[in-house]
Amino acid sequence: MTALRRSGIAIGVGFVVTAFAPAQANDQHLHDIAKAVSAERIERDIAQLVNFGTRHTLSETASETRGIGAARRWIKAEFERISEDCGGCLEVYFQSDVIADEPRIPDATEVVSVIAVQRGTIDPSRYVIMSGDIDSRVSDVMDATSDAPGANDNASGVAGTLEAARVLSQYQFAGTIVYAALAGEEQGLFGGKIMAAQAQRDGWRIKAVLNNDMIGNVEGINGVIDNTSARIFAEGTRMTETEDEARRRRFTGGEVDSPSRNLARYIDTMADRYIPNLDTMVVYRLDRFGRGGHHRPFNDLGYPGVRIMETNENYHRQHQDLREENGITYGDTLDGVDFDYAAKLTALNAVSLAAMSWAPSPPAGVSIEGAVRPSTTLRWQAASAAEQAHVAGYKIYWRHTDAPNWEYSREVGKVTEYTLENIVIDNYFFGVASVSHDGMESPVVFPGAAGAFGE
Repeated sequence: MTALRRSGIAIGVGFVVTAFAPAQANDQHLHDIAKAVSAERIERDIAQLVNFGTRHTLSETASETRGIGAARRWIKAEFERISEDCGGCLEVYFQSDVIADEPRIPDATEVVSVIAVQRGTIDPSRYVIMSGDIDSRVSDVMDATSDAPGANDNASGVAGTLEAARVLSQYQFAGTIVYAALAGEEQGLFGGKIMAAQAQRDGWRIKAVLNNDMIGNVEGINGVIDNTSARIFAEGTRMTETEDEARRRRFTGGEVDSPSRNLARYIDTMADRYIPNLDTMVVYRLDRFGRGGHHRPFNDLGYPGVRIMETNENYHRQHQDLREENGITYGDTLDGVDFDYAAKLTALNAVSLAAMSWAPSPPAGVSIEGAVRPSTTLRWQAASAAEQAHVAGYKIYWRHTDAPNWEYSREVGKVTEYTLENIVIDNYFFGVASVSHDGMESPVVFPGAAGAFGE
């Protein structure tokens, strides 16, 4: 696909796929997207969210200056301003449901998220999503009145999502990008549950959920100060796996090649290529030990989703009443956020969303055979009618079974079957990516149900 700025100037023409690029070739315009992210705008947005005093899910909704109601109305207005700047390119709306009889929401409460949709021009039913959480809290999760600034947790994620929308709305993409400010996270991941369920009902073909939860802290409680690394949490075996699929996986592999894991590898490669001084760590776990985030409701329904966040957390600044004790300052305040670092992680999201949305959909129906043979054959379905002209070809990847990242690749053209001669199936893991005429690649798809990104 030829990427178009909204000024009408063609970009990305003449793009060449390199011999080995785990995400896609080195596109100068992805560098431009990364550079366009503004730490100053992110700081402004975080400060505005902090100024609402508290954004607790059960807090004030009528006030224009305090509480969750004022915060969500401001976020919606900000998305609408971004849409005005791109000629109405975003569909902006509230998404809500009434939650009651829950441990952290005992009384009927409307949980309201803000959604902004940037429609794709070729394959609009294919979605990638970036999200942050609106709500904040203090020590008592039911305290809806005390000041809960939530500067890093998670005004940083919402500000990053707004900033990504500002930058990416200046471009057009093959697939659809969604920017989501989700509510009710601290009370039970309700905004994500509502959105994931609605997306499933509406038939959204979700290929990636990038949940950003705490992307602004560089000073860990462990004493480490680090603005050069980040974590990408990605679960292994998907929650929706059937008994038959589990039996097949036992003999063919796939425990470390779920779509979420290969999405994480994709983002990791984007960091290496486009974000200076940022090394990402793919963590083979759903989330922090025993904890969860707003990607989980999407994972629960089988969608690929990861959590992007800082490497070194400061627990004195999370879920704490504002106070000083024994010489320690507690609370999630503005002075605990490194805005340049938040911009760096926002840029990582932006280039990842752009690359996946410019690329064709990940191949569907990928299968493999080669037992007791000196060669390995992979097959996959042809692209949909809508994407046929967009797909230039496919690329096969493989790696040793104990290697964390893809090691080898081969461009195989616009075919639906290819045999790798003298490459024994028992010694490697394999996958297939779709490639556009501009050289943009999809995430790699591991064969079988364990690795499928869906139709």
